[in-house]
Amino acid sequence: MSGGALLVAGTASDAGKSVVTAGLCRWLAREGVRVAPFKAQNMALNSVVTADGAEIGRAQAMQAAAAGVEPEAAMNPVLLKPGSDRHSQLVVLGRPVAEVDALGYRPYKARLAGIVADCLADLRGRFDAVICEGAGSPAEINLRDTDIANMGLARAANLPVLVVGDIDRGGVFAALFGTLALLDAGDQALVAGWIVNKFRGDPRLLEPGLRQLERLTGRPVHGVLPWRSGLWLDVEDSLDLASYPASYPAHPDAGSAGTPNAADTHSDETAADGTGSTGGSSTNSYPGDVLRVAVIRLPRLSNITDIDALRAEPGVLVGFATRPDDLTDADLVVVPGTRATVDDLGWLRRRGLDAALRARAARGRPVLGICGGYQMLGRRIDDPVESGAGTVDGLGLLPVTTAFAPDKLLGRRIGTTPDGLTVTGYEIRHGRLTVHDTGPVAASAGGSARGAVGGSAAEPFAADGVRAGAVAGTSWHGLLENDEFRRVFLIDVAARAGRSFTPARTCFADVRRRRLDALGDLVADHLDTAAVRRLLEGGPPAGLPFVPPGAPR
Repeated sequence: MSGGALLVAGTASDAGKSVVTAGLCRWLAREGVRVAPFKAQNMALNSVVTADGAEIGRAQAMQAAAAGVEPEAAMNPVLLKPGSDRHSQLVVLGRPVAEVDALGYRPYKARLAGIVADCLADLRGRFDAVICEGAGSPAEINLRDTDIANMGLARAANLPVLVVGDIDRGGVFAALFGTLALLDAGDQALVAGWIVNKFRGDPRLLEPGLRQLERLTGRPVHGVLPWRSGLWLDVEDSLDLASYPASYPAHPDAGSAGTPNAADTHSDETAADGTGSTGGSSTNSYPGDVLRVAVIRLPRLSNITDIDALRAEPGVLVGFATRPDDLTDADLVVVPGTRATVDDLGWLRRRGLDAALRARAARGRPVLGICGGYQMLGRRIDDPVESGAGTVDGLGLLPVTTAFAPDKLLGRRIGTTPDGLTVTGYEIRHGRLTVHDTGPVAASAGGSARGAVGGSAAEPFAADGVRAGAVAGTSWHGLLENDEFRRVFLIDVAARAGRSFTPARTCFADVRRRRLDALGDLVADHLDTAAVRRLLEGGPPAGLPFVPPGAPR
């Protein structure tokens, strides 16, 4: 199988490409195959930093973890990070190179196609198998001429293609057949089969449709993956938050018959067999008080995966907030990272959330800012780079100022907290922060910066940040994945909130490992793995029929 590869495409975004790719990587790794993931082009706001300081999509890093290998820039050579509805930062081989809009991106495609081809060839030379993930749909016929991530990649590298359809959305047979019928003959010749994802119900009812799809297309269905909730911690895109709860109830027992309660919505501890037996505890059975965490849902929030470790904690309910009222019952408010710090700060002010945060600070209620959220909590932001807005007042809750620079800081970090705990994290930011001693920070709901929060002096927080009263900030992503730090932090939050709450001894790395194992189990138990091996070893099958009408070329 040396150097074998295939492409996992999907009928639409969020059909399950990332999950299937991770599951295939996990299954192959457990079979003793040296496997690597690959996504030529990713548009996402969730990203990580590799060991050598390159920025790649978060999903590819987790697929690398599924494969048991270290993530690297070659696994995601092109990353687009949206800063607005029309503009994105273009990251190539882990480094930002330009701000582009849709039309301005097209001239880059020829050069990027060569980089993508070189990266894939490099991985195929070093690994037994490479599982490639497509982007969006291969049937985006308006983009086919410059495609480097779907059929353009498959044609260039002669990859067999498996197409994943999401049956939970409805219309899966039309989506699969239509995807094929919109491709030209050369592209169709590479589509080797189908995977139906997120199936609920009796498989016997689905069987006639599967057989008819095979007759109509001349291609086999390689498996039906059953619905499993809570399997994927590291969502690909912060703008697609369907796997996250929209809110939490006022009380932990606020569920009703036939309606998911808070524990059902929040829990990340669902086993591959659907029993929830992988080691987590629901909030309904958690002894003591429940902690409620409200995450402000900024329009361009990034690295929302920072809160995954909180969601994995028994007794912690995590929900999103877009209005001041959403913060009322929260024991902790998180202002997350963002790709558009100044613009999202303006949104926050228009929503009245600035006054709500100041009111919390004045009452000694915990607030945590991460990266861009940390910058918002400071006194001032000088941004000639990201928004071009120049100098903008922050919320004044922390004694820090931020100056944006053209060069992005990228790197993994290790440090020590004031309590002597060793913590790790990573940084992805243009903002350079200066922490000022104990100068004035806002104290009232009214707004202007005057007097320390609650009369408290600023002090170091974590390994890089600062705390003033109950308000804290850090530039490090991944900080809450440090188990002992997270435990100490939640104990402090509970004390400030007056809750009788003791965190469990949750090992977040084990939670993530169980997720990846569950994905590998789904592939092993429900896909035709022998057929997958044949595709990796032999490439696209010969003689696949053309299904009209096909795309005009």
